[in-house]
Amino acid sequence: MPVGRTAGSLLGAMLMVLFRVISPEDAYAAIDLPIIGLLFGTMVVSIFLERADMFKYLGNLLSWKSRGSKDLLFRVCIVSAIASALFTNDTCCVVLTEFILKVARQNNLPPQPFLLALATSSNIGSAATPIGNPQNLVIAVESGISFGQFLLGVFPAMIVGVLTNAAILLCYFWKYLSVEKDQEGGQPAGPEVVADDEVTSHRFTPARMSHVSSLNPDDMDCISEPIIRSNSVRSTSANENLRSRSVNSEADIQLAIKSLRASSMSHEMVEVSTVTDRRDEGASSRKFTRTASQQRSVIIEDSPPSPDSNGEKEKEDEVAEKRWRVFVWKTAVYLITLGMLIALLMGLNMSWTAITAALVLLALDFTDAQACLEKVSYSLLIFFCGMFITVDGFNKTGIPNTLWELVEPYSRIDSAKGVALLAVVILILSNVASNVPTVLLLGTRVAASAAAISHDSERKAWLILAWVSTVAGNLTLLGSAANLIVCEQARRAQFFGYNLSFWSHLRFGVPSTIVVTAIGLLIVTSY
Repeated sequence: MPVGRTAGSLLGAMLMVLFRVISPEDAYAAIDLPIIGLLFGTMVVSIFLERADMFKYLGNLLSWKSRGSKDLLFRVCIVSAIASALFTNDTCCVVLTEFILKVARQNNLPPQPFLLALATSSNIGSAATPIGNPQNLVIAVESGISFGQFLLGVFPAMIVGVLTNAAILLCYFWKYLSVEKDQEGGQPAGPEVVADDEVTSHRFTPARMSHVSSLNPDDMDCISEPIIRSNSVRSTSANENLRSRSVNSEADIQLAIKSLRASSMSHEMVEVSTVTDRRDEGASSRKFTRTASQQRSVIIEDSPPSPDSNGEKEKEDEVAEKRWRVFVWKTAVYLITLGMLIALLMGLNMSWTAITAALVLLALDFTDAQACLEKVSYSLLIFFCGMFITVDGFNKTGIPNTLWELVEPYSRIDSAKGVALLAVVILILSNVASNVPTVLLLGTRVAASAAAISHDSERKAWLILAWVSTVAGNLTLLGSAANLIVCEQARRAQFFGYNLSFWSHLRFGVPSTIVVTAIGLLIVTSY
């Protein structure tokens, strides 16, 4: 009975200790704290970036001046790949799935190609940096490869791989993206571009009412105060007309009565109109009258400020101050994240750099950190702890060494056949045992085999492991956590739900994974 990856890793760790394959002390020592710290820090930074609307801006970039379905598909591939390289693939899939699904539905487009583009491109893009996915974190810490060297070694392959994957998607779904749907009126129409202000977040928000100025002139009397027109108007009849208007407040009626009684020109009045000048800073209302002799507007009386005007002004000041604080806070989040990336490129310790950035963000938030820390995926951290113990115990059984000795002579990376065989082994293990256990099992062995050739070959072997184990997640729906996140998020999406099946993913995933892996290997091995 499936228990999930977190419970499975803890079960494996418990069995290793229970059957004395590994001692409790060795089990604690097997947990790699630098990897746990790096993973925790990157998750906290990603949470703050989501709060700072970074992913909303990325979503707006998808619909900004879109030129149709194919252009939208290409944008999904590029944006999700770059975002995954910086903010991890799982995070991008969580926050972008519903938004992309909503854009596809509103443009009358089939959701399947866009969901596949998000899942596959996120996996490919996450291979470019050590912080893109969990297995890359393991590789970066165990290999000692700096952030810059990792980026230079895999980034060209990532760019070519994303473009290749986008081309395969366009070829595979060309007919679906080219079919024009009939609207209710029977007229054929292509995909309609969603306006920027209609799609602003992956969360569903109620539609906003249009501004009053956008209404028709005939409809203005439903909102604004109508103008009273008559040939002879007495103060009593004016009072009755004013009372009959349901849109006027009681305070406005009293002010109008006071103005009319104070005027000595009530018998010459031919028209009374109440004009309310509502400015952003909250101006007071003024009553204007026109006389028959002068045919011009004369200000009878300036109405005193309403009791609520001062309160409204204070509220507007508070809103402006809050907006300024939000702007400063968002800017601080972006600058701290940029500083973290610069520190990583400079070769500083990745774990402590990520932890420091996370702690600075928590301190500058000036609120209780509980709400933010509750969003951290502690199940993933526990999964890693259990997996470290399980893999360490499994290595002590001698079974992995025996199997590797059978494969190692034929999988050296100094030959094309060796690279191909190694890639096949990584590809299969990543889909059978998941990519993180595969990296933990093969990492040191592949590096040791390549180190016998040269120092550069050792670094190249780590990069090959990072590339293949990451792209292998696109083979099946179960090959990557990002795939499952997209599938589950799409299925649960309110009003825009879609079920991405295992076989629909497999039909595209197999050819795409093989082609992208092969092209990427040619680039990585030439580095």
